Amino acid sequence: MKIKEYDYYNETANWSFDHINYVTENFTNWDYEEEIKNTIKKDSKVLDLGTAAGEKVLKFYPGCAEILATDYSEEMIKTAQANLKKSGRKDITFKVMDNLHMETEENYYDLVTARHTVTDPKQIYKTLKPGGKLILRGVDKLDSWQLKRAFTYGQAYNDTKPISLIDYEAILDAGFKEVELIPLHVIEYYKTKEDLYALLIKIPILDDFSEENPDGFEKKEIDLDIFEKYCEENKTEKGIKLIRRYYGIVAKK
Repeated sequence: MKIKEYDYYNETANWSFDHINYVTENFTNWDYEEEIKNTIKKDSKVLDLGTAAGEKVLKFYPGCAEILATDYSEEMIKTAQANLKKSGRKDITFKVMDNLHMETEENYYDLVTARHTVTDPKQIYKTLKPGGKLILRGVDKLDSWQLKRAFTYGQAYNDTKPISLIDYEAILDAGFKEVELIPLHVIEYYKTKEDLYALLIKIPILDDFSEENPDGFEKKEIDLDIFEKYCEENKTEKGIKLIRRYYGIVAKK
């Protein structure tokens, strides 16, 4: 069924994957969370875009002067605020905000972070201080490509340009300097087919979602025959294999 991207993400109030049993092998010597840890100082002001329920911010971002973590889903921010209360941290604020209509001060933040979310690099550039940094992590077109090919659809399946290149060029066009694009090669092994299925119904790998035409978002039913065949063909001693393709971008204002 056709639905708006906002409604899709708003229905998922918790983006924790703790209940899914899988292990990860990284083949690239770059880590999003480590890059952030190494950048944040005690006096840093940080803006996290697309924070979802705030798990990454609460777990990986060190204490600093100020962290504003935003998401355009009210349900996710409600969950994030509940998680914040449990954590006891005082340097983080969660707020509902649309990444494409940012309500932040100009020349204010030392660091803007964004993980697996839509962004407007021009607005990010404005809100960063001179010398400030953007750290971004995204899901690329070839992510889970063997699985997408089996189903003949999926996120960015029919796009002509890789998502990483779309973001990279937009960041350059916004005026950023020292822009570095890092391909990230990852293999995930899911303990059971139920674990892999839990992932696929939670994130839009197999939904008809075009980065070139974000209004054409279509939620898809998972064909269980195709799914079972994929699981059988990709069963290993470590679990059911899923090849992921992410990318990182680091840029300075």
